[in-house]
Amino acid sequence: MVRVTTTNRREVLRAGAGLVAGGALAAGCGAGQAAPPPAPPPASASAARVPGHAAATLQAAPAPRAYPGQPVQITHGPRTRPQVALTFHGQGDPALAHSLLDEAEKRGARLTVLAVGTWLEEHPDVARRILDGGHDLGNHTERHIAVNTLAEADARREITDCADRLQRLTGSIGTWFRPSRAPTASPLVARLAQAAGYPHVLSYDVDSLDYTGPGAAAVTTKVLADVANGSVVSLHLGYPDTVTALPDVLHELDRRGLRAVTTTELLS
Repeated sequence: MVRVTTTNRREVLRAGAGLVAGGALAAGCGAGQAAPPPAPPPASASAARVPGHAAATLQAAPAPRAYPGQPVQITHGPRTRPQVALTFHGQGDPALAHSLLDEAEKRGARLTVLAVGTWLEEHPDVARRILDGGHDLGNHTERHIAVNTLAEADARREITDCADRLQRLTGSIGTWFRPSRAPTASPLVARLAQAAGYPHVLSYDVDSLDYTGPGAAAVTTKVLADVANGSVVSLHLGYPDTVTALPDVLHELDRRGLRAVTTTELLS
């Protein structure tokens, strides 16, 4: 039995006070109370499984929206604002796509990519790369065939198969639809696109002709000769000339006071 003296009584009291204070501090850090439940994911979050990667909860991409006053087939934005949309048909070597996106982002430009479904099937990570860079991502049909020439059921499948793929990868069917192998959609394809959830078809008023392989200088000259306030420019991923031309195009647009923005921003 330990005999408590006046001296060690004070030591015991001091020790006890220290334990009480320590417990209070621990309680203040959460040890003495239940941890708050984790915050629920945002309503727009979507679980997307990318082949070859673990399942992850990703923020859903923006959905299509209607622009009052705009026609079903949009060829350009407002002519009153110094903005242009550089839009890219999305397929080809993904390394070129990454290089082009990197170059655009270094210069503060934002692009619109209309992706081919089979391309996304082979390179599913590109969808998230486009969105994470602040760019628009849309639907350019599943197989990039001449959609205007197809029977109704086949044309519908081309649109919806790509939309479904985008939905699985990003949580959205994409913000835009552009027909494959045609500057504008036939009335049938426009109707099918609307039925699939796209209020507008995205066309363009400037064709770079980069897919003809004219060389980077020719691509630059063609774009800059035709571009104006509100222009929607047609370009392609997968062409080295286009990647090489982009810095000069962006430099000259900047010199003219024209900002390269997403199509969504152009029309907003």
